[in-house]
Amino acid sequence: MRHIERHRTARIGWLRAAVLGANDGIVSTASLIVGVAAASATQGNVLMTGVAALVAGAMSMAAGEYVSVHSQSDTEKADLARERAELEKDPTAEHRELTGIYVARGLDPALARQVAEQLMAHDALGSHARDELGISDTMAARPLQAALASAASFACGALLPLAVTAVAPGGTLIWWVSGSSLAFLAFLGATAARAGGAAVLPGAWRVTFWGALAMGITAGVGALFGAAV
Repeated sequence: MRHIERHRTARIGWLRAAVLGANDGIVSTASLIVGVAAASATQGNVLMTGVAALVAGAMSMAAGEYVSVHSQSDTEKADLARERAELEKDPTAEHRELTGIYVARGLDPALARQVAEQLMAHDALGSHARDELGISDTMAARPLQAALASAASFACGALLPLAVTAVAPGGTLIWWVSGSSLAFLAFLGATAARAGGAAVLPGAWRVTFWGALAMGITAGVGALFGAAV
């Protein structure tokens, strides 16, 4: 029977961007809402601030993710171009280099030479990209995918504390937003950990802790600002 394995590394690109976006959407929007509410702003002003944070944050996440991942993509393309030129200039030296990599990984020198020869005959650039540069199709940078995943997940994350703000009683707004946002963060951490094949509880705790810290500090700043005003 054919042995089928399902690896999660193919999810790394979009999963990282999605988790980052959703986490930032919840934390930044909830923290801003809590901080403005702590400064004694009206519920309408708090809600308007949250909406502005959602729009600005989603656009910022998309632009930042696209630019940063595109920089990685540009670096990969430059390395591949350099490797292609080296293969055309001195394929023998590149064969020795690939052989040395396989020997360092534990192959017998004679077998390493044979493996390097056969792989280079099949796809010389692909072999060097994978084994020398560490570039593969699974781990390759995808700027547009990362930008869209970050923007969409940020907006979804930011909508959660916004929805709570819209329906929560004015006098207990801070507690409702803080408590629900921590629950959302715990769920996000657990879901991301499960999708990535990691332990659920540490993932949930890690995300919740930093979210609570961010909201606590922002609430303190907002309270001080409100008292000063």
